[in-house]
Amino acid sequence: MNDLSPVKKNFVLHWGELGARWGISRTMAQIHALLYISTKPLCHEEIADTLNVARSNVSTSIRELKSWGIVKVVHVMEDRRDHYEAIKDGWEMLRIILGERMHREVQPTLEILRNCVEEAETSKEDDEVKERFKNLLDCVETLNTAYEQIREIPTGVLVKLAKLGGKIPIKLGLFSKGSS
Repeated sequence: MNDLSPVKKNFVLHWGELGARWGISRTMAQIHALLYISTKPLCHEEIADTLNVARSNVSTSIRELKSWGIVKVVHVMEDRRDHYEAIKDGWEMLRIILGERMHREVQPTLEILRNCVEEAETSKEDDEVKERFKNLLDCVETLNTAYEQIREIPTGVLVKLAKLGGKIPIKLGLFSKGSS
């Protein structure tokens, strides 16, 4: 990472740590960060050399990033190697990452919770446990429904809503400022 400026190096390292906390490989997240901040498409060798990682690790990570839809192959004139670039629009990137996380984490959780509720109902599980399963299922289903609705909102509108933040309930008359 000696080729990177201090600010770029800091970003790549932080993104790697963030990725590790989210359960993806630190290297995969660092590769994504490098491609995101790069002003030109990079080939495997450039990525491996910049991050000081094995080419095989780069190949595996690139394949996964492509499957997520946040990195794509691009071709560079007079160079037969594949080059890669990340989606540069932050909102689009975050939408894709959130969508993948919902698909990979929330959907399987919904299935498990539905099975737990069903099994608890037909077993001698105590009522308090049954209620906890139902409550958690309701929370996760509500989150999933909200996500499904939010993902249909055009990015420009979503940005305006996000910037309104806590003012939305006030504007909708759901509560007044200072009430809880």
